[in-house]
Amino acid sequence: MAALTEDRKKAHTPTIRLMVQLVLKRKLQNEKAIPSSGIDNYSLVDALESHISEVDGNQLVLYAQMANLVSLILPSLDLELDLKEIAHTFSKFACNAHTICDPELRPLGTGLYPVISIINHSCVPNAVLIFDGRTAVVRALQPIGKDEEVSISYIETAAVTKNRQNDLKQYFFTCTCRRCVKGSEEDALLEGYRCKNKTCDGFLLPNSGKRAYTCQKCSISRDEEEVKRMRSEILMLSDKASSFLSSGNNTEAGSMYKIIEQLEQKLYHAFSITLLHTRETLLKIYMELQDWRTALTYCRLTIPVYERVYPPFHPMIGLQFYTCGKLEWLLECTEDALKSLTRAADILGITHGTKSQFMKELFGKLEEARAEVSFRFSSRDGHDEPFS
Repeated sequence: MAALTEDRKKAHTPTIRLMVQLVLKRKLQNEKAIPSSGIDNYSLVDALESHISEVDGNQLVLYAQMANLVSLILPSLDLELDLKEIAHTFSKFACNAHTICDPELRPLGTGLYPVISIINHSCVPNAVLIFDGRTAVVRALQPIGKDEEVSISYIETAAVTKNRQNDLKQYFFTCTCRRCVKGSEEDALLEGYRCKNKTCDGFLLPNSGKRAYTCQKCSISRDEEEVKRMRSEILMLSDKASSFLSSGNNTEAGSMYKIIEQLEQKLYHAFSITLLHTRETLLKIYMELQDWRTALTYCRLTIPVYERVYPPFHPMIGLQFYTCGKLEWLLECTEDALKSLTRAADILGITHGTKSQFMKELFGKLEEARAEVSFRFSSRDGHDEPFS
């Protein structure tokens, strides 16, 4: 391949690189230079739905420009490039590609896995897609019956129905899973306005006739204008906090987000997604600041909400328990660390398997915590040796 300028290299997005790799792979498989198989051949890509007829005009122009860029990258190879076909394949990428993540679900890149693309979406999935390096693995989150369809989630499911449906538009379908059909009560909880009565744990439902929100539990109302005023104040502070965070001023950002959290606790229910996201941000900030005790406080606050919005065996819950356990171990809360790491291992052993380096590290920390707790118990009881 001809040498590329630095500017052209910078223009090579992960999607462009993926397309170049796919074109080269098809050529090499057609020439029998590399093997193909039932789960690794270009015909599987051909079979994917592109939804090209539903793509808007601006996006079509972008796909055409990207196809031209691919032809510029591969000028010296003996390839018959069909630019229309490449544009269609870019459209297939948009609704079939997967984000490759590390074991802690941090995004690393983009990949096309045609066999996995056959698996349908559900907002209450019975399986999860996990990556071991570049290898994609689908693991069951619960027992799946012989004739039961396997489903995974294409999107972040910790969201209200409207936001989930909006995120799914790129895949050109409307989800009709039981969670989406069920509707408003769960959304009201996740939107999460709380009752004005501090002793009540109810959440508010809109009462359009009275221009108010009414508690579904004790029927106390909250004025719509009051809610708007509090939301406006939170939004204004959030913009300032976000600018501090963007500029790398974590100390000021942490202080500002703490004020936002206090205001949100007055407005939102404890299971509110808005309050959850603020606490997730505070967790990240105080991890960056190495303020482990404050980070642990926010990590613990997120877990009940995770357990509410995700299935019982979901990697996000397991990873949050893992983070909690590591912080507790660092702060010498050994018995708490043992409990958290045990929960993490129970969940992640199902979602991630047991053989990866990531899981070996988790099991190693768990064994350390068990040994330490055993030693402490034996010391309390007057024994010289730890329990076996």
